Amino acid sequence: MNADKGAGKKVSVVLNILNEARNIRDLMDSLVTQEPPVEVIVVDAGSWDKTVEYVTSYVNKYGSYIKLFHHPGTRGESTNFGLKQATGDIICFIGGDCIANPFWLREMRKTLENGKIVAGRTLNMGYQPFEDMGRIELYRKDSDISYPSCNMGYRREVIEAVREFDPWFITAEDIDLNLRAVDSGYKIVYNDDMVVYHRTRGTMWGFVKQAFWNGYGRKQLTMKHGSLWSNYDPRKMFDRNLEFWGLVRLVAAFLGYGYAKVNAKLPKKE
Repeated sequence: MNADKGAGKKVSVVLNILNEARNIRDLMDSLVTQEPPVEVIVVDAGSWDKTVEYVTSYVNKYGSYIKLFHHPGTRGESTNFGLKQATGDIICFIGGDCIANPFWLREMRKTLENGKIVAGRTLNMGYQPFEDMGRIELYRKDSDISYPSCNMGYRREVIEAVREFDPWFITAEDIDLNLRAVDSGYKIVYNDDMVVYHRTRGTMWGFVKQAFWNGYGRKQLTMKHGSLWSNYDPRKMFDRNLEFWGLVRLVAAFLGYGYAKVNAKLPKKE
């Protein structure tokens, strides 16, 4: 096998978590069964529930290939700290409320034999109306840059070239990373067999809060990169949001977008 191919290369799974005690053991169980070589870099962003206790039990049981760190901050800050600890040739991310399919990393390596960035199929689990809602896609140079980072893998060179996540973002730091990668000439390849199961929000308030901050993040994207409205398909945006919960999400997102317009400030350039 060519030494520069993706298959068989070490994968670093970088996991940024906050108060995931309810879900973290299911996720960890799904990670320790992945095809090696792999390391799991867990960065706790300041949990006050039993998240750290549960992760520590996996560190004690499985040894050095699971590493636990503490680094509070924005999602970008905590994840960037984890990236600095990663030693793999492939870097990937997953959410604390997710479960990886047993062949997740095998499929990731397969695609990255020739590709540089891969996005997989994310299946929502939970309240059915939340499950059925799709993403609001955002395109850049014919690539969907809105694939969630909870199911994406990157060759290390890509992360180094685009200089990690921008810690200024509250949300949408993953979209910003993909946008910068595409602008740098990289292509996002989709693998339908690279599967992650993602839990939807369990309460109405959690759903509305998530939509609000997603809207906030989309406004941050326009503040940094200029208007992106031409990169959306308005027909899809509204066609899939005609039912009650879709309308709730759309309204909450627009409120978040407006809130960011008033309150978010770009950091001063040094």
